[in-house]
Amino acid sequence: MSIIVQTTLNMKISILLSALLILSGCAVKKTAVTNASSAFVKGADIGWLPQMEATGYKFYNNSGKEEDCFKILKDHGINTVRLRTWVNPSDDKISGHCSTEETVAMAIRAKKWGMRIMIDLHYSDSWADPSKQKKPKAWEGHDFPGLLTDVYTYTLGVMNALKKEGVYPEWVQVGNETAEGMIYPEGSTSNWGQLAQLINKGYQAVKDVSPASKVILHVDQGNNNKRFRTWFDNAAAHGAKYDVIGLSYYPYWLEGKPDYTLSINDLSANLNDMAARFHKEVMVVEVGNEDNKVQNTYDMLLAVMQKVKEVPQHQGLGVLYWEPEGARSWSHYDLSAWGNDGKPSEALDAFLKFK
Repeated sequence: MSIIVQTTLNMKISILLSALLILSGCAVKKTAVTNASSAFVKGADIGWLPQMEATGYKFYNNSGKEEDCFKILKDHGINTVRLRTWVNPSDDKISGHCSTEETVAMAIRAKKWGMRIMIDLHYSDSWADPSKQKKPKAWEGHDFPGLLTDVYTYTLGVMNALKKEGVYPEWVQVGNETAEGMIYPEGSTSNWGQLAQLINKGYQAVKDVSPASKVILHVDQGNNNKRFRTWFDNAAAHGAKYDVIGLSYYPYWLEGKPDYTLSINDLSANLNDMAARFHKEVMVVEVGNEDNKVQNTYDMLLAVMQKVKEVPQHQGLGVLYWEPEGARSWSHYDLSAWGNDGKPSEALDAFLKFK
């Protein structure tokens, strides 16, 4: 081969490789997770924040100065926010809002504050949890193939709305506390085959927009190993797709309202078992304790974070407090980490303390 031919060939190869690198870089940029980090997750679900602000609630830092709630949370060590999303919510102060539009606006704010982002898709017009998983009104009367399309189309719409604003959530929950399933009755655990199909439509839509986003499946009673084994064994048997196992842990809601010290080791054992049994990362996506037991809540938070961090092979991702800013004076909810003076309680300092 002549020198001229070899030189020309080398130039063509070099140009081709450069083009491939540029295209590869563009692809990564388009699907990169917003504010991704390998740091331990110290998070807060703050779905009530926009309506608290809309009703005139004021947030104050420890010194009594009015500040943006995001800043107060960040100054207390919070690095992640979780945002619930309802399909067609009402404008009710407590049980409404959280539309796609509000979620996107909140996600934009979170991005500006350097927060990592989790989106919690309820697939309902209001609260979805173990006691209720009512399908959105607009989906009523649809046959099962229609519901599969509904889940995919809605999930894709939320993800594309976020993408349009340059937000790619690090995690997306497909369903909220789905111990008994979701989108009743078709997606009940009494019909795991259909539930798995609904889950997989949500998974597919998330990945079609943001392949790097991790999909979470979420069950309550994080200290209840039998509950989790049964649920995730069924998920595996029916081919449900996901990346992370999400747990709720509320000692307050357990029978008899026992102190956390009586169930924390069960939580730890379950975290370790789930990670080892299913080879998945685990995360406590909801935790809470009584706002008037500040020291106990502080101690509980430290203990939960420690148990998650101790999961082998760095499979324990972190802990998120549910509505720490949702002061009882506004929400009538007993498990926030905020005082009636508009300031965060000292319980929230646990996130700063934990290393």
